[in-house]
Amino acid sequence: MGSLGRAIYLVGSWIRVAGQAVDRVGCSLQGSHLFQEQVSRHRTLMSLFEKNPVVDKDAFLAPGASVIGDVQVGRGSSIWYGCVLRGDVNSIRVGSGTNIQDNALVHVAKSNISGNVLPTTIGNNVTIGHGAVLHGCTVEDEAFVGMGATLLDGAYVEKNAMVAAGALVRQNTRVPFGEVWGGSPAKFMRKLTEEEIAFISQSATNYTNLATVHAAENSKGFEEIELEKTLRKKFARKDEEYDSMIGVVRETPVELTLPDNILPDKAQKAAT
Repeated sequence: MGSLGRAIYLVGSWIRVAGQAVDRVGCSLQGSHLFQEQVSRHRTLMSLFEKNPVVDKDAFLAPGASVIGDVQVGRGSSIWYGCVLRGDVNSIRVGSGTNIQDNALVHVAKSNISGNVLPTTIGNNVTIGHGAVLHGCTVEDEAFVGMGATLLDGAYVEKNAMVAAGALVRQNTRVPFGEVWGGSPAKFMRKLTEEEIAFISQSATNYTNLATVHAAENSKGFEEIELEKTLRKKFARKDEEYDSMIGVVRETPVELTLPDNILPDKAQKAAT
């Protein structure tokens, strides 16, 4: 982001804060006639200690996620429902094409017992599974952290390495290139096959494509959502044998059709 971009971004932040202040003044003027709305205080992006989250315009932040403080999220990355990235006492850096799945937690450490500064750095095309906990650690490009795994301060996962689901990677432990580590505490299990290494990259690509669909769905307005509900009822697909017996042909409207890259089997069926 250049100087002009930073200036525009700052002005935009001021305008949003000013809008909130005007709303509060208006509420106070209404006095006893004010209707008290029960509004959630949740903010997907929240500044802290004069540090603002910086999220690429092509990244997906799901509703209900929390990105706080000194956090950067790269192009095409996705932060899913219920995730918390809390960069309060140190920084969090997430590369491009990385997915951090539902209810995962990413935090940092100002320093450990040895006095080492411990931000959290996650590379490009990384998959972080549901409910994983990453604290003051580093995950290199195209690595895989399984569901419910925990990486403690100073843990280091090298490129094309895999941490198995539920594993506990202890402080300052290094998971080498091309290896699977699992257990509590995590230990070497075996080498990854070429197919498994390829799967890590493919997993990141799949989530980037899926995030595009979720982003589009979350951006829909009320009228568009209601229209789709009506279309789904009208074009609800019955059993194919039943349809053929009564001579009904049902075509899915364009509004309800997912892209081929989300359902790759669809293109093959259409070709046959």
